[in-house]
Amino acid sequence: MTRAGAADRMAEYRRRGWWRDQTFLDDLRQQARERPHKLAIAARRLDEARTDTLDYAELSRLTDRFAGALLDLGVRRGDVVAVQLPNRWEMVPLMFACMAAGAVICPIAPVCQEEELRHRLALTEAKVCITLPEWDGYPLAAAVCELQSELPLEHVVVVGGHAPDKAVDFADHFVSTHWEKHAMGDLEGRQLRPDEPFVVLFTSGTTGFSKGVVHSQNTVHSGVRGYVDTFLLRDDLVVAVTTPLVHYSGFGQGVLAGVMLGGTVAFQDGPDHSGLLDLVERYDATLLYGPPPTLSGIASAQRADPHDVSSLRHTVTGAAPVLQELVDELRDTFGARTYSVWGMSEFGPVTISRLDYNQDWAAHSHGRPIDSMEIRIDMCHDPDVRATVGRLRVRGASQALGYYKQQEAFDSELTGEGWFDTGDVARDDGRGGIRILGRAKDTILRDGIVVPMAELEAIISRHPQVADIALVGPSGQVDDPILAFVVPRRGAEPTLKDLHAHLREHGQDPRFYPERLELLPELPKTLTGKVRKMELRQKYA
Repeated sequence: MTRAGAADRMAEYRRRGWWRDQTFLDDLRQQARERPHKLAIAARRLDEARTDTLDYAELSRLTDRFAGALLDLGVRRGDVVAVQLPNRWEMVPLMFACMAAGAVICPIAPVCQEEELRHRLALTEAKVCITLPEWDGYPLAAAVCELQSELPLEHVVVVGGHAPDKAVDFADHFVSTHWEKHAMGDLEGRQLRPDEPFVVLFTSGTTGFSKGVVHSQNTVHSGVRGYVDTFLLRDDLVVAVTTPLVHYSGFGQGVLAGVMLGGTVAFQDGPDHSGLLDLVERYDATLLYGPPPTLSGIASAQRADPHDVSSLRHTVTGAAPVLQELVDELRDTFGARTYSVWGMSEFGPVTISRLDYNQDWAAHSHGRPIDSMEIRIDMCHDPDVRATVGRLRVRGASQALGYYKQQEAFDSELTGEGWFDTGDVARDDGRGGIRILGRAKDTILRDGIVVPMAELEAIISRHPQVADIALVGPSGQVDDPILAFVVPRRGAEPTLKDLHAHLREHGQDPRFYPERLELLPELPKTLTGKVRKMELRQKYA
């Protein structure tokens, strides 16, 4: 795309309101003025059996306090601040404090350890890393401190527990010191502008080290705006978030969407289906967001121990195909309609099944693109030819700025007209939307038909003897046999015949049945839970 063409497209984004001159920090300030005592955040601490809450006035005040703390640590405009926390209240004011201080936030999951953690801190050259003493038995704070000598990392800040020598105690430096009383003048002119880089979100890294996706506030705003407009969300939104705040869905569709609208965001710092239902009941949640297995687990918990969930209007799910069983289960259990979202870190939410679809359409489609995005399906081996089944490409106002220090890798996925290769294979749903069939690199054909690998995996995962499943072609060729790698539930030993019978019950074409079964104690996965299929190919081909 020419420079003039890119400028025209950006001007169009602003004209349509997908990009704006305000920021998410401006949204927070507005909410603090207009509804200072409205609940903004409810954060459940499972181990401590308590819920921390912040209203908008408190969130705004802590934002200034934390921003002042960052300045005192020497954070300069454009520096990267890594934040390695689970879903805790501290994460939210830190997001806005980085915006106020002019820093780029890099959220990192606590499960990110050792070489991958070194990679992310080294790539971003983070000046500050805010982390935990330990996570799941791993000494996070000590590990980060050991990395300091080989990185530009100047400060390690520890949230809760014992801080190693030379580390900064978060409660003392960020919470107890009232920086907002004497640092406000220092914050003048530092606030990130809407088109500047403001967050680095790392991809799953299925084939190697993960890539850092760089977004501006405007590229995220267009995705968040499309999401809330699709569901007609307003300031009465109370969203119960089950996904990590370090991922786009929790970060953008959860926190930033809630603050932009002046709603309430509820979350907890670990998996607990009954605890999540308590949050829904206590705060009258109107929207429940999570991946299919999580929502199914919450529905099971509701049947076992019913809570008042009558406030729920929407259940929204993504990250895996939605099956009819799940749609029926959520409707029967919660009395709410289910909607399917598809997106990626490079764009955020791209397609959503709509309010004007019938109740079951989420089980057949990932929906149409949000207003600020376009989609197209190309022939897998000829991007100049459109197809009803093929490679999915997208473009629009939500496109990330690039990959951090790996811009060539990002640009290589773009056509001259700005279409980004998602790496997914999709089919046209007949309503201007799509159904994702799987990754292009995992594509297998039967009689010229693309095997819907993702959908088959979702169906098999519902088998009572299956705890986890991955379907893989051993060589990565389109005529490969289909290998099923299954983690059985405790005490179970499913057979290939069992899987075939299960797929037959769900109306699947016999040509798509797996031809070989391997039972494994666990599947190799990335930090975000995606299966490393290349590793399975290398080991079992």
